[in-house]
Amino acid sequence: MSHKPKWTWSCIAQRIRVPLGFVFAAVYIWLAHPTWDSIAIGCAVAAPGIWLRAIAAGFVKKNRELTITGPYAYTRNPLYLGSVIIALGFAVASRNLWVGVPIVLLFFAIYLPVIRSEEKYLAGVFPDFEQYQKAVPRLFPRLTAAGSAERGAFSKELYFKHREYNALVGSAAMMLALALKIAWHSRSTGIF
Repeated sequence: MSHKPKWTWSCIAQRIRVPLGFVFAAVYIWLAHPTWDSIAIGCAVAAPGIWLRAIAAGFVKKNRELTITGPYAYTRNPLYLGSVIIALGFAVASRNLWVGVPIVLLFFAIYLPVIRSEEKYLAGVFPDFEQYQKAVPRLFPRLTAAGSAERGAFSKELYFKHREYNALVGSAAMMLALALKIAWHSRSTGIF
């Protein structure tokens, strides 16, 4: 008996999110109208997202245990929340509404189905997930930590294992690309 893969939007979204990100990055640079101030403000907005992703990566033990400590005591998806914050920083840095609106639409179209799919997997693997799901919001965090006083510990090894430094490198590269666009435009118009 042959089993064909079930092609749901969640499955497709998981497969296309990274390649789509590269396409969006190219369109983003093309449509952006940055200034030095917008880049500085965008960096300030994105920095907490980069920090949140870094901290979350140092707590999560993917496929081995249900992580409920660190930032996972406040939101079930701190990595995705960090990505949203970084994306908002990029939107601010771009100074173009036609960049900001698609960022929000892409998040809802791509990441919400991915989150739902991951949660379905976690519910099937970890019996405690249902209780955790009731106590901790999906994306927007609680003000206080859920669960016991056990806080867990950040692991530098997990941070590097999950290669979370890529969020910092990628964000810096995007902001550098915006800075180069300003420098190129200034030079081509004789302002530089």
